[in-house]
Amino acid sequence: MSSTISIVKSLKVEELGVIDYLSAWELQKQIQEKVANNQTENRLLMLQHPSVYTAGRRTQLADRPIDNTPVIDVDRGGKITWHGLGQIVGYPILRLKNSTDVVGFVRELETTLIQVCELFGVKADRYCERSGVWVRDQKGDRKIAAIGLRVAKGVTMHGFALNVNPDLSAYSKIIPCGIAGAQVTSLAKELDRSMSVDEVMPTLIKEITPVLERLSQ
Repeated sequence: MSSTISIVKSLKVEELGVIDYLSAWELQKQIQEKVANNQTENRLLMLQHPSVYTAGRRTQLADRPIDNTPVIDVDRGGKITWHGLGQIVGYPILRLKNSTDVVGFVRELETTLIQVCELFGVKADRYCERSGVWVRDQKGDRKIAAIGLRVAKGVTMHGFALNVNPDLSAYSKIIPCGIAGAQVTSLAKELDRSMSVDEVMPTLIKEITPVLERLSQ
């Protein structure tokens, strides 16, 4: 596991490279407890996971893989999703200024991810009935970024995932985010060119850190 650390005001940004899901989840819980007890500063963990399916609290049996592929049940909101190489995962672990407005926090994340997509030439949008970020045109609705959070003691954990160039076939085993018929896409697919996580990561960090700073205390 590699790690690059920078501090933006009171927000520590850590680029962790590739880290398995359970290790990252345990790290989140440790940091979340320390942030809640004012023992450490707010964090943003930026990383990739090896291929893994995770199921939020609202996941239904019908959403799960039909071939009994292992799924990790987690304590975030939302339904089932997939993480894998080529997807940037961000875990903001921070004390919210307004811990009762979790929906507002999600909307801020969506807005930032939409801006990042547009900086790379992909027109993305919010879908009022569905969380996350979508590409919507005559080809249909395609999800390009997912969001799933947990807030405990006023401190967030879990977060967002932006598809840069992952193997999208992994989504074929599940009903992504519990939305039947929904398609999933990536920046590379929409732009029809090769892209890398390293190309997108600096822009994503630059755009999201001031937003997280503004919303945290």
